[in-house]
Amino acid sequence: MLATHTAANDGIERSYLTPEHARTNWTVGEWMAEAGLIPWQDAAGNQRGTYAGQTADAPVLLLGSHLDTVPGAGRYDGILGTLMAIAVVGRLAARGERLPFAIDVLGFADEEGTRFGRTLLGSCAVAGTWDESWWGLRDVQGVTLRDAFVAFGLDPARVGEAALDPRDVVGYLEAHIEQGPLLQDADKALGVVSGIMGARRFELTMVGEAGHAGGVPYGRRRDALLGAAEVAVAVEALARDAGAVGTVGRMQAYPGAQNVIPGRAEFSLDLRAETDALRDRVWLDIEEKALKSAAERRLDFLVDEKHQAKATVVGARLAAAVEAGIRTTGDDAPLTLLSKAGHDAMAIADLCDYAMLFIRCKDGISHHKDEDVRADDVALALDAFEAAVLEARKRHGLTGAH
Repeated sequence: MLATHTAANDGIERSYLTPEHARTNWTVGEWMAEAGLIPWQDAAGNQRGTYAGQTADAPVLLLGSHLDTVPGAGRYDGILGTLMAIAVVGRLAARGERLPFAIDVLGFADEEGTRFGRTLLGSCAVAGTWDESWWGLRDVQGVTLRDAFVAFGLDPARVGEAALDPRDVVGYLEAHIEQGPLLQDADKALGVVSGIMGARRFELTMVGEAGHAGGVPYGRRRDALLGAAEVAVAVEALARDAGAVGTVGRMQAYPGAQNVIPGRAEFSLDLRAETDALRDRVWLDIEEKALKSAAERRLDFLVDEKHQAKATVVGARLAAAVEAGIRTTGDDAPLTLLSKAGHDAMAIADLCDYAMLFIRCKDGISHHKDEDVRADDVALALDAFEAAVLEARKRHGLTGAH
């Protein structure tokens, strides 16, 4: 059983560079070894396992997903895809089959960004896009990423050793629960991903003036919370009308007393769209609305952008391999889906082509303890994922003898 921290709502929490992270890597490493992989932990704390190819200089196909979670998480986001990758190698090893490429299974250490607020740390390290400015990131206890690295037993100076050379990589395949209801609505177990939406995340603040709830007349009020609320409502309308997705997931008023007009309101914004141009255009519309609301209420509007990830498109040959894998399960018309959720594949896209297999999840629920999948869907997904790996040989011209 995976080591987990039980969150307040009885969900799961596994976050980066914690004791739970270490125990999870150890457990997954044991499962990798049982499946025929050589397990190892890389310089960024990702748990990896290697299955050799037919030759020592064979290129490598990457399989995997992430091992970390959000607070109060369910049991399948990330971890299911990692375990499926291990299981595929287990099937190959049981048959004594070696491929014209090696396979590296990756259990990425930090996709969610729960602890330090910056997503995709593990996969960025593998892709070679680690940013030295991240060392100063702090968790809620004030611990820096650099100090957490050292406490975990990692050397910050060696994080670059986690990176792969793109010349040695065939591509990356990831299986993941859909985190949406489209497969369920279509009565499909599996789907092939066409791409991943680009995302931007902001911490926004309206600053006004606190005052007595009864004593300050409306004409003199500078209510920061009302200004923030107007923006939150506008986010939904502007994003929906443009075909983007905008979410205000958190809002906090200060000083927070029942009988005090809020003098400061802090709120988050998560903005996603199929193209970066559309996403950025919607942000400009939201910013314009926020500045207008601030001016009308005599507030100051502050913007702190925390995260930006570009939209990505799957590699055609790898996506075709995934689609072919789904067809082997009896689905002659696989559903193609755009992923509105972010994945490690977004970061790995800077290293190599990627493709993804989606698995139906009950009611589209994810990032919640009620996250659920059907066992028969997972069985089909495993067959399809194995078939996609084998199909990748032909799609990349790697057809060496077994």
